[in-house]
Amino acid sequence: MPKKTTILTICFDLFFIIAITILFYLLQPVQTERVLNLPKGSLPKIITYLNENGGHYNKLDSLFIRLLGQPQSGFIDMKAEVLPKGAFFKALVSSKAATKDVTLIPGETMYFFIRILADTFNLSPESLQVAYDKYFPYPDGMIFPDTYSLPVGIDSDELMKLLYDISIKRHEQNAIRLLGAYNQEEWFKNVSIASVVQKEAANNEEMPIVAAVVFNRLEKNMPLQMDGSLNYGQYSHSKVTPERIRNDDTPYNTYRNKGVPPYPAGSVSIQAIEAVLNPAKVDYLYFVRDRSTGTHKFSKTYEEHRSHF
Repeated sequence: MPKKTTILTICFDLFFIIAITILFYLLQPVQTERVLNLPKGSLPKIITYLNENGGHYNKLDSLFIRLLGQPQSGFIDMKAEVLPKGAFFKALVSSKAATKDVTLIPGETMYFFIRILADTFNLSPESLQVAYDKYFPYPDGMIFPDTYSLPVGIDSDELMKLLYDISIKRHEQNAIRLLGAYNQEEWFKNVSIASVVQKEAANNEEMPIVAAVVFNRLEKNMPLQMDGSLNYGQYSHSKVTPERIRNDDTPYNTYRNKGVPPYPAGSVSIQAIEAVLNPAKVDYLYFVRDRSTGTHKFSKTYEEHRSHF
């Protein structure tokens, strides 16, 4: 056999052995947490963190990771708790942040949304309320109803700061789009009215008509006398009884107080806000739910209103 052929054969065999060795090495199973919270910083710092938390990674591992990219910092979802070492390295640099979805429905109050957040992220309602009060200037109606994907492992302060940043930006954008400018006090007067409309209207189509009833009653200096305003906070899902009306001494009681509550009574959709800014051109002063349809019958006079019962 020629010498050159022998060298090539040896090189090929050596390459094959190295390839098999690397493949075997990268197929070794690695035990990991399903969700990792990687620190910010260099790759050596991340390797040190992993080793301090039960890992056994060396300079060769660092080389493999570096060839694939830079690991993300923060919470990442590894998708499994046991992975081949090569898949683990790839997941470190390509996995998306671990998140959970929470949904705030239109009309729901912060009292209940905070408890949804607490259950979802294993946080205390008390710490979430403290964080909410730290960032939000109004007790309700500032977070838009929506589904939010929030990082796993986030603490109460970080969570509320994130929701505040998202929410205030949306309020500013909508105010500029609908009014041409954002004035927090004026904007949230409209949101407060919209929160009553949100709770009273049977659907989006009714919202401009309900908004018109609100403005028509305000113009005549009539109390709104709307149950929806009393479905604030912990009473979001409670039936408004005559006893509640008599005993509730908060500004949300539109039977005892004229005008609109000073703060929103719950979360408010953009449709409710748009209805307040563009109410229907009608003379209605009253409405009552039609039990057969679930929608409302609107009236201009009290006599007509009573006939709908």
